[in-house]
This record gives sequence, structure tokens and C-alpha cells, in this order.
Amino acid sequence: MTTKTVAELLSEDITLQDVSVKGWVRTFRANRFIALNDGSTINNIQCVVDFENFEENLLKRITTGAAVYVTGELVESQGKGQSVEIQVKELEILGDSDPETYPIQPKKHSFEFLRENAHLRTRTNTFSAVMRLRSSLSFAIHKYFTENGFYNMHTPIITGSDAEGAGEMFRVSTLDAKNPPLTDDGDVNYKEDFFGKETNLTVSGQLEAETYALSLGKVYTFGPTFRAENSNTSRHLAEFWMIEPEVAFMDLAGNMDLAENFLKSVLSYTLEHNKEDLEFLDERLRKEEEKLPQAERSPMNLIDKIRFVVDNNFKRVSYTEAIDILRNSKPNKKKKFNYLIEEWGADLQSEHERFLVEKHFKCPVILFDYPANIKAFYMRLNDDGKTVRAMDVLFPGVGEMVGGSQREERLGVLQEKMKALDIPEEELWWYLELRKYGTAVHSGFGLGFERLVMFATGMSNIRDVIPYPRTPQNAEF
Repeated sequence: MTTKTVAELLSEDITLQDVSVKGWVRTFRANRFIALNDGSTINNIQCVVDFENFEENLLKRITTGAAVYVTGELVESQGKGQSVEIQVKELEILGDSDPETYPIQPKKHSFEFLRENAHLRTRTNTFSAVMRLRSSLSFAIHKYFTENGFYNMHTPIITGSDAEGAGEMFRVSTLDAKNPPLTDDGDVNYKEDFFGKETNLTVSGQLEAETYALSLGKVYTFGPTFRAENSNTSRHLAEFWMIEPEVAFMDLAGNMDLAENFLKSVLSYTLEHNKEDLEFLDERLRKEEEKLPQAERSPMNLIDKIRFVVDNNFKRVSYTEAIDILRNSKPNKKKKFNYLIEEWGADLQSEHERFLVEKHFKCPVILFDYPANIKAFYMRLNDDGKTVRAMDVLFPGVGEMVGGSQREERLGVLQEKMKALDIPEEELWWYLELRKYGTAVHSGFGLGFERLVMFATGMSNIRDVIPYPRTPQNAEF
């Protein structure tokens, strides 16, 4: 007999047939009703045990967390909450189960406690729903790019360059930490290191992706990136995943079109394919927000926020226009913003971005043409000499979701920008050569995958949307 998943059994039209299923016990009530889940759906299937047909010792081993193999007849359910159930004929306990020490008991647990038990937290409804959505979003991303003529490329995880110029990188070295080789000047001699130079974990695959875009046309990366930023907030991780498309012969307007179309597509996919998980997470978020003061509650529920993005055209606004709007806004005039907007050139904070999206325009917003001095060296300088062809896509609830730009394709301008920022040309000689040999307009953007998963699931802490979070002082599991 073929073993089926719980999701398959719950969607069966035919009852009165023998079926088999394997899963983990969520609850076992009255020595009769097993709530069984195998991770294929948010829903459990009820397995009804006639205790007279089974040994007492076997029934005692059916505890929360136990893995079991059930065979029986699929019938219409007599109880509420499920359409079908299994009348158990055969039951096998798979492996050991210690009910006294199993940490994920059928009660409410704090997310902090569940992070300490991250190897088991997907046994809960919330985290199984989050991780199924994460998987769907990942598939939707690859599906979108494949269907739109992009080639997937794997950029290096170990790199000798700092794409962002932030300097917050993890060093990769095989040198003896206590007694490294030294130069005549007393500095660490990285020429004797494994790669013969100082290397780090990458903060972005963008620069390498540009090299492939200028030969294959349209490429994207989807891989791990690392930031050694000592920031213990709900929005930062030391290890996270980035999606970075790069397209040759595409200007900033095309980049904005791509970002909007891409985000709408992948979020539409989850609305279509993850309905039950979204409904569960939507209800979870509603209950959580009921505990908050009215002023702190979100004006939209989870599914409405996703539809807000999918169903609305993104408003495109220059940074300069946005600054004028914010400077003259009531929150700014009444000093309600934590960071007051006083002059052009300010680096916008999440509160400003959310105001533009949720209060002023009431739709997703794309800001463009930012001041050059608050953006990266590789962004194309505008003719005004003070702004660059950068863009940020702003979402409700989170602020910035995507950051991108038209890249600087002019060799001389790029060299001047690197010189002003003390970026050695010899470090990025290959990047500069792209501007010497067949240079062309090209653009791209970066999207932190975990931030997208947070938006799609309504989770408020980034540690809860990645299987095993890496944060300052924490590399457990």
C-alpha cells in the first residue's frame, strides 16, 4: 500500500478505502484520538484508535512528538474541524520518544524559547507555516527568473573585495591566530595565507554578477551573504540570503519595471499556493495585535498587506520630492518622527518610508535619484553631479524592501568615484575592465530574502524566518 501525505489524504474525494500515513503526534486525547501531522500541511489528520484492539504498552508510547506509522480506513469524520479521519487498523511507533523531556508540548511557547529549540520548532504550526512559505517564495523566485530569460549564476562566497564598502566582513584565513607570519613592518603577512591575500566572506554577489550580465545579458544570484555587523536587532542577521538580478542594456526605468513585476509575481504565487498557511498566519497576527494598543496596530491584516502590493501600481517618486513631502508632513512639523527631516541629503529611516507608503501615497513606492554621498560607489552619477541613479522599493510595514541602481558604466567617472572613496583600483581591476571592453548601460537590484519572508508571513523578528539564525554571540546548531 502506498503511503500518502496528510495533505493528500485531506484532499481525497474517495473515502472508505484503506490508506497509510507516517507523521508526528501532535496530541493523543482520551487514548483514542491522534492528531497527526507530517509537515505537508498546516492541518492535522485525526486518527481514531479503538484501544481494545491495541496493547496498553503500545498506547502509552503514543505521546506528543512520537513518530508513528498508521494504516486504516479513510472515512468521513464524525467530529468537527475535519472532513475525513482514519479508523486505525494497524499502528507502529517509529523510533524512540521521551515524553518527559520533549520540549515542544501542546501549549503556547514563546518565540525566544522556540529559538533555543530551533531543531524542533518546525513541529509547531507557526514555524511549519513560515518555512513552507519560505520554500514557496524560493521556488517562485527561480520560476520567475527562468520564465523571463534569466540565467542563474553562483557568485563566490569567499572574496577579496568589499562590494558595499562597509568594511563589516568576516575574515577567511588559515593562518595561526596566535602566531601569524609577519612582514618586516610587523603586519600580518597574508601572502602566506591560503589564498595568498586577505580574503573575506562576501557581502554581495553583485559585482561578479555584473561581469556575467555583460556577456549573458540577464542573470541573477540567489545565495548566502554575510555581514559582521554587531547589531542585535529584529531586522539583522550575520548570515542571510540575497537575490540579485543584473541586466545588460537596461536603464533605471527598466530596473524599476523589473522590481515591481518581480515582487508582484512572487507574492501572487504565495497567495495562490499557500492559502491555508497564509490564513493561519493572518489569524495568528490578528490575535497578537489585539494585545497591542490601538495606535500600535497595523491598519491592514497580513493577506491585505500582500494584496496591497500585488494589486496596486507602485508610485515612482524622486528622493527630492519625497524630502519635500516629509519635511512638510504633520509628523515632521509636530516632531512625531524620531528622526526629523530638516534638509535635503538626509538618509531616510523606516518611519519616513512607511509614512510615504501607508499615509501619503497609500500604495507601494519606488524612490529614485538619491544623493550620491549616501549611496554606493558603483551607482551611476546623474548630470547634476550630486545624485545617482539609485532606487529603493518601499513596502507597508517594513519600509525598504529592495535597493538597486543603474550601474556606473563610464570608466573615468567610476575611477574618480573610487579615488574619492579610497578604493584601490588594483583591488577591482577586473570590474574596471568591464568599462573598457564593450561597456554598456546596465542595472540591477538586491533583495534580502529574509526580509521578503518576514513581509509574507507577518513575522516581526528576522530570526524566525530562517532555519538557524546567525547573530552576534549566537551560532548554535
